[in-house]
Amino acid sequence: MSSWLLRRLIQAGFVVLAMTVIVFAGLHLAGNPVDILVPPDADAAERARIAAIFGLDRPLWRQYLLFLERAVQGDLGRSFIYNQPALSLVVERLPATLELSVLALLLAVGFGISLGLLAGLRPHAPVSRLIMAGSVVGLSLPTFWVGLMLVVAFSVRLGWLPSSGRGATVPLLGVEWSFLTLDGLRHLALPAVNLALFKVALILRLTRAGVREVVHLDYVRFARARGLAPSRVIGVHILRAILIPIVTVIGLEFCSTIAFSMVTESIFAWPGIGRLMIESIQVLDRPVIVAYLVAVVLLFVTVNLLADILYRLLDPRVGLADAAPGAVR
Repeated sequence: MSSWLLRRLIQAGFVVLAMTVIVFAGLHLAGNPVDILVPPDADAAERARIAAIFGLDRPLWRQYLLFLERAVQGDLGRSFIYNQPALSLVVERLPATLELSVLALLLAVGFGISLGLLAGLRPHAPVSRLIMAGSVVGLSLPTFWVGLMLVVAFSVRLGWLPSSGRGATVPLLGVEWSFLTLDGLRHLALPAVNLALFKVALILRLTRAGVREVVHLDYVRFARARGLAPSRVIGVHILRAILIPIVTVIGLEFCSTIAFSMVTESIFAWPGIGRLMIESIQVLDRPVIVAYLVAVVLLFVTVNLLADILYRLLDPRVGLADAAPGAVR
């Protein structure tokens, strides 16, 4: 266990290091932040002064090494625009994205697994065909279009829900949360549904495929022959057997919901890290972009590690070495 965990941590370190190299190279090719930070009529001396202030006059390899030196100390640089530590900006916006992503994932898991079980256990029923047709639509429609349609339908036409902002918040453990207030939940509803639709369709289809694979296996037939209640057969013998791939997808989708929530946050003016990322890209705020990507990569690595450990809990026959992605049996 300890050697496996150490090996995974070393792999995670290399992943984060490789990501920082790619991001630094890509941002260098994307453009020079000095072009945005200085007025168009600034002379060469002013441009050189601004570049020196932000360390942009050094060679790229030197900038990268300086970044690594500071990153080890927990300093990912200061924002060019906000003049604040980039990591603190990301952490400040993170709770808004977390509560939005968690609610979207809960909706996706609840509806996805329930509808997937129904479609898998009764594949030829009209309601199952309707569910599968709906999943195709959910996978096909672009997120930005669905978000705009939700705003038009529920905010503009019906006036039931607000179309933007986070609503009222209350502090909990020193952090402001909106899900603890009724106004905050009303503001959460539309962006959470928008984020959840694609996830519902994905988890639904994965659950249905898993059910169709195991429902005719001998141990399931034997459980039914013993006279076990249908709920026990489904919950213990069918659902538990298909949970390993579902747990993997849920973990990755939770990370992707946080990492790629920028479209939804932009549509609904949600003050999360996705919207911060869009704003930073528009002005080439390199420290914030790097801090955001480092946080996202660390999140992906952590969730993958937790998913591997859950494999062992869900199925003791799966060894920790086998649970690692890409392991050869």
